[in-house]
Amino acid sequence: MLTTRKKKLTLREFFSIGEVGGYFFRKKSTERPRNINLRLMHGINRLAIIIFLASLIYFLLKKFVF
Repeated sequence: MLTTRKKKLTLREFFSIGEVGGYFFRKKSTERPRNINLRLMHGINRLAIIIFLASLIYFLLKKFVF
């Protein structure tokens, strides 16, 4: 019977932005389709993520600081 150890998650790995950072900072690729609808959809998604994070920070600051 094999025993497996759980790898302890480090603080750096916990706060890594991995896939989220890849979503915002992607290299331009010629393999992906360049459709205006797709570009607008991704732009709206980025805006929604930014507004969500800003509101989350606002509510946390309001709750704990003020």
